Amino acid sequence: MKTDSFQSSRTLEVAGKSFHYKNLQSAAKNGLGDLSRLPFTIKVLLENLLRKEDGSAVTQADIEAVAGWQPNKAGDSEIAFSPARVLMQDFTGVPAIVDLAAMRDAVAKHGGDPAKINPQIPVDLVIDHSVMVDQYGNPSAFSANVEKEMERNRERYMFLRWGQTAFDNFRVVPPGTGICHQVNLEYLAQSVWTSEIDGETWAYPDTLVGTDSHTTMINGLGVLGWGVGGIEAEAAMLGQPISMLLPEVVGFRLTGKLSEGVTATDLVLTVTQMLREHGVVGKFVEFFGAGLSQLPLADRATIANMAPEYGATCGFFPIDGITIDYLKLSGRSAETIELVEAYCKEQGLWRTDDMADPQFSAVLELDLESVRPSLAGPKRPQDRVLLEDLRSATEAVLPKENPDFSVPISGSDDSLSHGDVVIAAITSCTNTSNPAVMMAAGLVAKKAVEKGLTQKSWVKTSLAPGSKVVTDYLAEAGLQSYLDQIGFNIVGYGCTTCIGNSGPLTGPIAEAIEAGDLTVCSVLSGNRNFEGRIHAQTKANWLASPPLVVAYALAGTTRIDLSTEAIGTGSNGQLVYLRDIWPSNAEVAEMVALVNEQMFHKEYAEVFTGDEHWRGLPVPEGLTYSWQEDSTYIRHPSFFSKLECSDSYPGFENARLLGLLGDSITTDHISPAGAIKASSPAGTYLREKGVEEKDFNSYGSRRGNHEVMMRGTFANIRLRNKMVETEGGFTRLMPAGDEMSIFDAAVKYAASDIPLMIVAGKEYGTGSSRDWAAKGTLLLGVKAVLTESYERIHRSNLVGMGVLPLQFKDGASAASLKLDGSELFSLPKINDLQAKQDIDLTIQRADGSRESLTVSCRLDTDQEVAYFLSGGILNHVLLNLMEN
Repeated sequence: MKTDSFQSSRTLEVAGKSFHYKNLQSAAKNGLGDLSRLPFTIKVLLENLLRKEDGSAVTQADIEAVAGWQPNKAGDSEIAFSPARVLMQDFTGVPAIVDLAAMRDAVAKHGGDPAKINPQIPVDLVIDHSVMVDQYGNPSAFSANVEKEMERNRERYMFLRWGQTAFDNFRVVPPGTGICHQVNLEYLAQSVWTSEIDGETWAYPDTLVGTDSHTTMINGLGVLGWGVGGIEAEAAMLGQPISMLLPEVVGFRLTGKLSEGVTATDLVLTVTQMLREHGVVGKFVEFFGAGLSQLPLADRATIANMAPEYGATCGFFPIDGITIDYLKLSGRSAETIELVEAYCKEQGLWRTDDMADPQFSAVLELDLESVRPSLAGPKRPQDRVLLEDLRSATEAVLPKENPDFSVPISGSDDSLSHGDVVIAAITSCTNTSNPAVMMAAGLVAKKAVEKGLTQKSWVKTSLAPGSKVVTDYLAEAGLQSYLDQIGFNIVGYGCTTCIGNSGPLTGPIAEAIEAGDLTVCSVLSGNRNFEGRIHAQTKANWLASPPLVVAYALAGTTRIDLSTEAIGTGSNGQLVYLRDIWPSNAEVAEMVALVNEQMFHKEYAEVFTGDEHWRGLPVPEGLTYSWQEDSTYIRHPSFFSKLECSDSYPGFENARLLGLLGDSITTDHISPAGAIKASSPAGTYLREKGVEEKDFNSYGSRRGNHEVMMRGTFANIRLRNKMVETEGGFTRLMPAGDEMSIFDAAVKYAASDIPLMIVAGKEYGTGSSRDWAAKGTLLLGVKAVLTESYERIHRSNLVGMGVLPLQFKDGASAASLKLDGSELFSLPKINDLQAKQDIDLTIQRADGSRESLTVSCRLDTDQEVAYFLSGGILNHVLLNLMEN
């Protein structure tokens, strides 16, 4: 705070209280020049650097680089971004706290004070990823699922209770409360953050990073934040700035207004398709234009939520009057609301329709009136399909032979066919945070019940809101009872189906799918539909708005054109069409008007308290954790057993390929996720530890045990390794060529001290910010990954774990080089490793011939080089702490 090269420190008086802050207008007058046309996101970064200027991590030159941002010259300047806070969910949060506990052990082992390992900025962890849809379609589903969740996860939750008491600046929102991003939107975020620094109250933009890629949802509230891996988040918690390149900013102009019957989900699927086609990976997206005034805050949050799906680092909406209206509705304090408006207007961070457009690196435009009802799938969120085209889109992925084949369902008069919907889930913060689409779903249910329609018997229906406020307003509107009548009873407050916690299908349904090798579907209001994610038996998965989820549960199939064909027959014998049960915009607005401030006050009054299950958990004591040797959930990780920093990169010789993979390999393919199969290496490990199959739980719940997680890395049932013909986590042990699981091969290679590589195609690491995609890669012995391109978060995570990310140059690829997995790869020792430098990789063919391939080192900044040479970002932090 004491370095102020541009004399920008000022005081703002609001509601009789003084706030210190860095004034952008003053900085402009004192040497930075005209800042008025900078994108809002760049202004937020600029304030961050002005406030954090120390002459070392942040210099005057760094500030000048941000202030001088040019639309077509971004990407060259490295800056250090310091978020105000960190947000975690429990799947990524548990291993992060495990790492912090292990770091405390390492400090204590070397004679230091373990309390030095402590979050330096506020950290909130929301337990939202562990509830599964075991029970559904009945009034007791919620209580039964919560009880099962507590039983399965008791040990994990006890560990988090320990972390809650052992670490400062660390809060836990208990299970059964909501989804982290919706809780953040409705309660945690403040739009303008305040803190006490050296006895003074400072105000600055609310910023954050989160251990979930959909952290970007909060961009809808004018809060700059994005998802990072747990590794990077842990470093931020420990006071390390996030090293990043000054980004390009793509502007997205919105005009007009959504048409009758079109939802925010239809809009976000359209935006996702447009931005994915444009290409925004590693870029900021900022929305602007008069159309923003036609978008409620909840619609903005829905669009911002899906930034990972369109590939952007963030999808930002500046603060304006609609932001203030939402802050009031959601129960933020009067002082907070007054500060947000006064601060943003003073800083030039306030948006109006008549202001001059910021300058952008590129501009896309969408007339909201052109948006049409849509779904996306069957396996990528950017593959939008118009409602009337879903039948043909489904039939395109069905078996060519006998597509109308059906299998009788045991114990019923029904049969199951290709294209049938077996899961219909209103799930995910993407849409359950939006009262308009949730009320629309309730109105569709009401009209359907009144017409005499019921859901099909083979459909597993579920409703998992992102907060209890949703329950309050559905009850107030009298709509929950109608949802209950067609099977959409509340099953829990968490991510559920969207992250693969869809639970088992009933025995007869699962058996029919298996018997006929049927291509059956899920329809969900989520944001991800990657292969193998939703359920192992659903080969086609369609993203849709909540009211469409209800409609497809009634229809029971995706081989239908709901725009023209009847959903079913009503109790009066008449055909019922979607148009007969679809609510008007006016009907939806009438219901949305029932949402009020008191609902938010009620549900967030004791947000950190939890139910009797949570409060009754025993809490371990002590600054360091007492690891239990027999635990299969929480194990002391091996990442900090060897601490040393090198000035040079040693390279490697004669590495073998563990996997030869294609395009769009997601973190779902890499990181262990979903159910643990008994026959898998992880299942074998758990059985050897005395765990029965019914108690395996999910990979996500066991992220605190590296033994389970490394066995599940690259074990996805839909992974396609080109070295083998078998689908799933298999490879060939070379040079003999024996086929086996990737884990077993890695163990055998390690026994012979053979380094390993992964080679893949484009968009490697797409999807969730799963740190175990990088941690598991490291533990399997992979030294380097070579791809055609990376998704942002996973590349960063690889660096954070000390795995070298390499990239093909000049159009080269595994295909152009005719790689088949029999090759040996070598990298030379590099004494002065540089960011983004070219490296010569030697390839030795099976016939003994050798060739040199120039590849790009994707250590993108000098700070990343320092992290990598320390063996990863956490090792770097720990080494620095012990040196001091």
